[in-house]
Amino acid sequence: MLRISKLTDYGTVLLAHLAANPASVCSAADVAAATGIALPTVSKLLKSLARSGLVTSTRGANGGYELSRGPTEISAADIIDALDGPVSITECSSSDSLCEHEGVCSVGGAWQRVNIAIRRALDDVTLSDLLRTNSPVPQFRFAGTPINIETKS
Repeated sequence: MLRISKLTDYGTVLLAHLAANPASVCSAADVAAATGIALPTVSKLLKSLARSGLVTSTRGANGGYELSRGPTEISAADIIDALDGPVSITECSSSDSLCEHEGVCSVGGAWQRVNIAIRRALDDVTLSDLLRTNSPVPQFRFAGTPINIETKS
């Protein structure tokens, strides 16, 4: 199963909060209170997001965090890269692959193509797209069978 980590999910929530408040610098405590995510987790994530360049931090009494660029310029891939590392669905899909079977593997190239397709899809989804609460739920098919995606009401 491909799944982002809980910390990346939380990081996306934090970025969404900052995107919804573009005119202000938000403290970690403010973000924690607004999102319901524990302050230590918020602090850790904001520091990681600042190191990756997705947010900027300002010190001092009126300090806090804000997006370093607009929400249309931050992709889902950027968020995942910052918090989980680059998308790599198999060992041979990563840039620092250590798979001992790469030289004789007959499926590695196919998985690398899948990895590239996933990466492109994540690059095409922006933080603004993630913020759209009324966007339609995509329809998927698996082996010809429709897959229903449940949404929270």
